[in-house]
Order: sequence, then C-alpha cells, then structure tokens
Amino acid sequence: MSSIRPWRDIERRKSRQIMVGAVPVGGDAPITVQTMTNTLTSDAGATIDQIRRCEDAGADLIRVSCPDVESTAAFREIARAARVPLIADIHFHYKRALEAADAGAACLRINPGNIGSAERVAEVVRAAKANGCAIRIGVNGGSLERHLLEKYGEPCPDALVESAMDHIKLLQDHDFHEFKVAVKASDVFLAVAAYQGLADAVDCPLHLGITEAGGLIGGTVKSSIGMGMLLWSGIGDTLRVSLSAEPEEEVRVGFEMLKALGLRTRGVRVVSCPSCARQGFDVIRTVEALEERLQHIKTPLSLSVLGCVVNGPGEARETDIGLTGGGNGKHMVYLSGVSDHTIQSETMLDHIVSLVEAKAAEIEAAEAEAAAVAAE
Repeated sequence: MSSIRPWRDIERRKSRQIMVGAVPVGGDAPITVQTMTNTLTSDAGATIDQIRRCEDAGADLIRVSCPDVESTAAFREIARAARVPLIADIHFHYKRALEAADAGAACLRINPGNIGSAERVAEVVRAAKANGCAIRIGVNGGSLERHLLEKYGEPCPDALVESAMDHIKLLQDHDFHEFKVAVKASDVFLAVAAYQGLADAVDCPLHLGITEAGGLIGGTVKSSIGMGMLLWSGIGDTLRVSLSAEPEEEVRVGFEMLKALGLRTRGVRVVSCPSCARQGFDVIRTVEALEERLQHIKTPLSLSVLGCVVNGPGEARETDIGLTGGGNGKHMVYLSGVSDHTIQSETMLDHIVSLVEAKAAEIEAAEAEAAAVAAE
C-alpha cells in the first residue's frame, strides 16, 4: 500500500502566528487544545490540582475564570504553579483583566460585547501590552451587542462576524496585533457559517468552539460535527470542546478529534470493534480498561482491539500492536502488523498494557538517539 494518501491531506488556512506565553498559536504551529477550570479560582489549591489533571491529560493552554477580586488575587499563585500558559477569562469587569495581566496571565479572554466602553477596552489593551499578554476576542451568539441584534433581528453569521471585525479594528487602532478570535454559538450551523465568514475576512488565528455544547456524549457529537467540518476545511488554530463534564474530559475529546483528522498525534490511538456475538472476549470492558490504564502514554502509537478474526487481522496489520479474539480463551497478538504470539484471557489485559509501554519506550529511545545524531 502506498504511503502517499492525498485524500487525507488537510491544507490549513494560512494565519499569522501569535504567542500565548511560550506556546505558538497560528501559522504552522500545531493546533492547540484548551480547557477551562471549574473550581472557584479564589481556592488556589483546588484550582491548581485541577490544572495539574488537565496538564496530565495534555492541555496546551488552560483558561481560568476571574469574576472577582479574590480570583485575581489568587491568580498569581496559580500562574506560578501552572506548567502551561493560563488564559484569564474576563466578563463585565474590565478591572479584573488589568489585575490578571499584572498577575501573570499569558492571555486575556474578553467578550467586547459585555466588557464596556471603548476606553475600557483600550485600558485592557494597555495592560496586555505592558505585561506581554495576548488577547482573545470572544464573540458569542448569546451575548451580541444590542445594536447588532437590532440591525440583524437575531444572532446570525453576519452579526457574529461584524462584531468580531469591530473589535479587531479597536485592537488594531491601538496598534495591538497579538490577538486571536472566536465566533462561538451553541447552534452548529450558525457557528460554522460564522467561522467560515471570518476565516475569509482576517488572517489572525481562530479559536474554535461550539459553545454550551452539552454533556459528554451529546456535546462531543455536536462539537465533533461543527469543529470537524471547520478543521477538515483547514480552519482553526486552537480549540476548546465545551462540555458539561470535567475539564480533563474536554482535553481528551479535543485530542481525539485532532487525532482522527491526523492533525495531532499524542498517546495511544485505539481501533476497536463495537463487539458482537462472535467476540472471543469482552471487547467493551477490555477497551474501557485499556483506555483508562494507558492514559499516561504520551508517545503516539496505535493499538487495535478486535473481538474476532473477521476484521481483526486486517486492522492489526495497520497498527503497532494488535489483539484479535480467538476461540477457547486464546487470542492472537500482533506486533508491527505481524502475528507474533497468543495470549490467554486471564493475562491479556496486563500483557497488552506492558506491550504498549515497551513500544512507547522503544519509540522514545529511537527518537532520542536520532536527535542526538542530528545534534552532532
């Protein structure tokens, strides 16, 4: 089989690059995955603990809400403890943005529709410049400016894009260009159309999201449809999957979305069947256990788990490690696409985990050796 597969290529929209702390966003940088804490920011300990779980899940950037003085007072300690850049989420009270910038925020997320006058936005820009912060303009279908609602009658793609363009101009008028923009909506069609329109109008990085998407299952489906359409067409430089679920789940879903499109590689990509009466072992429980036990693996590799020999050997040929169910509790293990040995049901789970860990270590060692040779 040819390794050249042009039907998989996604040509990303050309955007200029900005820095959010030490993380590049836009240009040829990888699409970053964000999430947002849901602890009380004033409780620095609880917030730091949650940030750590999100970092372990792979979050590139983490947003922290700053609704009050107590939150921005705690933000400095939180920012010092975080291993990834933090984005301060600001609504209504522009002074919280000034305080967060001074406290170590790498980016200020503001919704210009609810932050107040042009002068207040100008003060936020001055604070961002003074502290080296980026800004994310967050336009949302649920909080559009009154004059735009009166003009268009309802939230619509043109209204979201016009709002974004107005506030982009405001930042540019203050000679500020380190910004990214989102035009989110809870309606998939509205959000996709707005992002498509904005992508044609500007060259800044775009932050993708279907806002208020729903719970873990419904929100994942809704977000995958909307953001998947945009990502497949090359639109998007950073994203957040907005779920009524723990923030680390948002990170995992975001990475799975990017992995499915070949836009990011991190951790184990699992190929598994839905199971049926032919299965030689409990596929569903096995996959659940493997996904849980392999979360610590960051090295990109693939694992197929198929319950029988109908599609098992074929899938195994395309993955680093494969497991295909057989009869009498004896199952075939494939290494690098080739059948290698059999394993009994009783020891299967621990055995597959150890194989994946060994393969990850092998890949990491090879990459380190190659880097050392290149450095000579």
